Amino acid sequence: MTRLRTLRFALWGLVGLAVVAAAGLWSLRPWDPAVPTAGEGEALVGGPFELVDGRGETVTAQDLTGRPFVIFFGFTHCPDICPTSLFEMSQWIEALGPAADRMRFAFVTVDPQRDTPAVMRDYVAAFSDRIIPLTGTAAQVEQVLDAYRVYAEKVPLEGGGYTMDHSAFVYLMDARGRYVTHIAYGEDSERAVAKLRELAAGA
Repeated sequence: MTRLRTLRFALWGLVGLAVVAAAGLWSLRPWDPAVPTAGEGEALVGGPFELVDGRGETVTAQDLTGRPFVIFFGFTHCPDICPTSLFEMSQWIEALGPAADRMRFAFVTVDPQRDTPAVMRDYVAAFSDRIIPLTGTAAQVEQVLDAYRVYAEKVPLEGGGYTMDHSAFVYLMDARGRYVTHIAYGEDSERAVAKLRELAAGA
């Protein structure tokens, strides 16, 4: 009986380790927006939100709709992914030429604690005046992160301070605010521009 109980505990222990390992792997693998999560293959990405732009003026989800739009999430203290992605976005806008006029482009912070409207305005202006900088209160930012299924987590740094771990997808939304596709970090530039041209053509 004791041997059976020991074996049972061992099996439960292995199950527990498997669950913990799976949870750990999931936390390291941000949600992929390409996976359909609603009926008829529609991904549940996007939704209502209220933020403020670099001038402190309110911007809602409705303000972005009416044209296809491109939206990326990051933060101004980001060492590499965010500046690289914003630079690439500015290059895509240039490559699109007049087609870019039929679209909107936005950068939303995942770090509202440090990214005030003025900080966001000055940071984004260094890349393009066509990209709308968006921030807000912690609750407002949390709402838009949930709506777009964005993974973002504060990571303490040794010696104080923190950085933000976050997903790095650039979301392509149609004129009604529905998810169309995304551009992955490091994706080939020609392929990215082709996706954007197709999105603009549907305007």
